[in-house]
Amino acid sequence: MITDERVSVFINSFDSGNTPFLNELQEFAIKTNVPVIRPEMQRLLKLLLSIKKPEQILEVGTAIGFSALLMKEYAPEGCKITTIEKYEKRIPLAQENFKKVGWEKEITLLAGDAGVLLKELEGPYDFIFMDAAKGQYLYFLPDILRLMPQGGILVSDNVLQEGDVMESRFAVTRRDRTIHSRMREYLYGLTHSKELRTDILPVGDGAAVSVKL
Repeated sequence: MITDERVSVFINSFDSGNTPFLNELQEFAIKTNVPVIRPEMQRLLKLLLSIKKPEQILEVGTAIGFSALLMKEYAPEGCKITTIEKYEKRIPLAQENFKKVGWEKEITLLAGDAGVLLKELEGPYDFIFMDAAKGQYLYFLPDILRLMPQGGILVSDNVLQEGDVMESRFAVTRRDRTIHSRMREYLYGLTHSKELRTDILPVGDGAAVSVKL
């Protein structure tokens, strides 16, 4: 946890919750060890969606569809979502969940490698949520920037990696050093890009919120 636990518990106590289906899906994900966005990130997305009121959302990393469904629930009516997932076993579950709430036409799932699929998209997407393999964020960024219009918002989740990204590369396990260095480079790229205005927030496991200038 990157913030004081008492502070997090206090803030979470004010959470107004989600729809019954989203709550049910979140419980299923926790029981089956499927990663879903944390309550702090859920609230941040709801707030940003209310401010931005996007017409087209792009999500990189679908899992079983929880975050796509949450964004669709709290985005303006008529908003369309395109979401990308590589892990074959989760794709049918996500599609089934979209159908359960009748949003299979509003949410388009693209199956495959985001590194390939992003290059084929034309956009623009005025809201982009990045929640895929953390070591790949850096390589996705050029296409993400291409797909964003002026004023578009990019939200990148899990950028602090439970605080590991703040440590020396020698303080993290050898197997995590590549992700560690790539995430640091990604954050530097976001915060020093002439095309973006970015802030890194200690929300959940760390969120970078960027606006295209």
